[in-house]
Amino acid sequence: MTELQILLHDMEGARVWVEALALLACLALAFGVTWFMRRGQPADSVWFGRHVFDGLLFPVLALVLIYAARHVVAQYQPLAVLKIALPVFISLAAIRLFVRVLGASFPRSTTVKLIERFVSWFAWAGAVLWITGLLPAVLQELEAIRLPFGKAHISLRTMLEGLVSSGVMLVVVLWISATIEKRILREAVGDLSMRKVAANAIRAGLLLIGLLMVLSSIGVDLTALSVLGGAVGVGLGFGLQKLAANYISGFVILLERSLRIGDVVRVDDFEGVVTDIKTRYTLIRSLGGRESVVPNELIITQRVENLSLADPKVLLTLKVSVAYDSDVDQVRQILCDAASRCARVLKDPAPAAYLSEFGADGLEFTIAVWIIDPENGQLSLRSEINTAILRGLRAAGIDIPYPQRVVHLKS
Repeated sequence: MTELQILLHDMEGARVWVEALALLACLALAFGVTWFMRRGQPADSVWFGRHVFDGLLFPVLALVLIYAARHVVAQYQPLAVLKIALPVFISLAAIRLFVRVLGASFPRSTTVKLIERFVSWFAWAGAVLWITGLLPAVLQELEAIRLPFGKAHISLRTMLEGLVSSGVMLVVVLWISATIEKRILREAVGDLSMRKVAANAIRAGLLLIGLLMVLSSIGVDLTALSVLGGAVGVGLGFGLQKLAANYISGFVILLERSLRIGDVVRVDDFEGVVTDIKTRYTLIRSLGGRESVVPNELIITQRVENLSLADPKVLLTLKVSVAYDSDVDQVRQILCDAASRCARVLKDPAPAAYLSEFGADGLEFTIAVWIIDPENGQLSLRSEINTAILRGLRAAGIDIPYPQRVVHLKS
């Protein structure tokens, strides 16, 4: 009899209800423990999820309890229901692990949905093959199919196992690094830039260790990686020198803290707030909503104005023209009073007005004010100051001249 026939024969036994009750008891206990531990946990938790069933803890607890129940029930009768439940909950736990970790790490990625669907189909196909007893035969056929890889021949089973191991390793690394960043680095490291450096370094180190473990498990000789490392080094030295310079510059920026997330900077006539510092580039978002991707090498090699590095105060200047017959002292007083009434203008240093030029149409004054929040924008502040100046000049009867031209007519 085949494995499937034996399973169907055992399902017709008179004591199948014992396994069904044991399975229900395991699921109820796993549900109760998960529900009790879930209280107060965030909705994006990998262990608990948004509901009791969509987290990782429920299938893992159910799997442990079903495995224990199998050993107990197997001493008294043949297994049928619990024999099916074990691979089902192994597949469910694997799907929950991939779905929850990838969803938390890449919440807005559309590729994650495709990966989740592929993992689900792969896991349930493996469960069906396990239950029907066809899994050993399928693995044997995959082992017989060998593909040439240089001088060696690698079986399709080895490649498939390496792909599965790599996927599991990647998900576990993402989970561990995210947990370390959320639970340890967020409390131990207050600076956001240094936290970013530590998180990237931990993630890179864990990925390297996991990759070496996967390569070793599938039988790859790690001594051959020394030749690959030399080739990569030569490629970085010649063809990828710009890319390598950007990556190295990114770590230099994060370590020196010359540029931090939240700083207001001006790079190549583009002014904005630093929203993120990647290992290759830096994202700068202007006050108008535009976002610029600046290579890190550019920030290292050219002059960058950091308006938030030493002193957050920023000087703002405005120009006003009045008629030539105006009282200069009165105009200066009106300009200073109008600027002082704006809430964002600092009282120390106080606003100052200067007669800067004798223009073609009138006297030109320059108002100098200091602000401490340039990230909130300058256009609204300029409008507020200009409106107050206009009201003050009109109240004092001081004219703002129109352009004047003298035309001489020759007869």
